Amino acid sequence: MKKPGILLFALILASAAAAGTLAARTLTGMEVMEHVYTRPTGDTMYAELIMTITNSRGSTRDRSITQYRISDDAAGIEKKIMFFTAPADVRNTSFLSWSYTDGRSNEQWMYLPALRRVKRIAAGNTSDSFMGSDFTYDDMGERHPSEDTHIILREELYEGSNCIVVESRPKDSSCPYSRTLSWVVKDEWIGLKKEYYDDSGKLVKTLNIDDAKRVDGYWVIGDMTMSDLQKKSTTRIRMENVNFSRSLDDSLFTERQMKIGPPR
Repeated sequence: MKKPGILLFALILASAAAAGTLAARTLTGMEVMEHVYTRPTGDTMYAELIMTITNSRGSTRDRSITQYRISDDAAGIEKKIMFFTAPADVRNTSFLSWSYTDGRSNEQWMYLPALRRVKRIAAGNTSDSFMGSDFTYDDMGERHPSEDTHIILREELYEGSNCIVVESRPKDSSCPYSRTLSWVVKDEWIGLKKEYYDDSGKLVKTLNIDDAKRVDGYWVIGDMTMSDLQKKSTTRIRMENVNFSRSLDDSLFTERQMKIGPPR
């Protein structure tokens, strides 16, 4: 078969480009957030986290955390466990989260060494502060796109990246925010910024991603800061020593392991 001529080849490329542009223009807000939710993150991940909490007076507290994650696409579940290793007042505390791709609500547990028991986080408490930080329990899980309605507000350049700005409104009236705005990098499907608004429409919190990079082909958020504009406090989380090749067993993501601590 003869190869198409230069003119025909150019027309084919132009048509493909036009179709791609049209597809991008007709994306819905839900589709954008589904792309974010289903972005490849690897079957397993290990990382070391440093959480820095700064209050309105400028005083800081650092917390060291080891985090493990495992994803089972066939079962439609992602499991994440975090072990606090320092300082002494939070050492041996652990947090376990199970997220479901079918839209079921996240399941979350905390192990409090002082009480020597695992506490399940009730659905009505997911808006509570996570370990005294500016993040909530809801922020620490993977919020399913079906929990909100989404519309695209605009496209704009943010921090040098072409972003789609999506407004999301929770379907559940008990959610502490009336809406959020997300700046999502077009075609990469990673968020660079998020704004949270209360019932009166006032901006109350912002999440800024200060470092996003690829590690072993997967996007990793290496540095992010949540700011509470009312309390005038911030929580910064830095992620280091990320590893996507470590073999992890499903038994690590259990209440029993929460009490034992991280594997040696």
